[in-house]
Amino acid sequence: MPIVRVEMWTGRTHAQKQELARAITEAVCAIAETTPEATIIIFEDVERSNWALAGVLASDEET
Repeated sequence: MPIVRVEMWTGRTHAQKQELARAITEAVCAIAETTPEATIIIFEDVERSNWALAGVLASDEET
């Protein structure tokens, strides 16, 4: 049973997550030779204040 965890900044819509879930499931099934019913996708939304790169919080970066 494949489990795929997707961590990304908050702000994606329900529709975007649906599309991602469909595409990821399709790819996992084709490559890992499994079924959609056995494939789990977990989305974890992360606030920019909880994400840092090179010692700088994403929330502190200029956009």
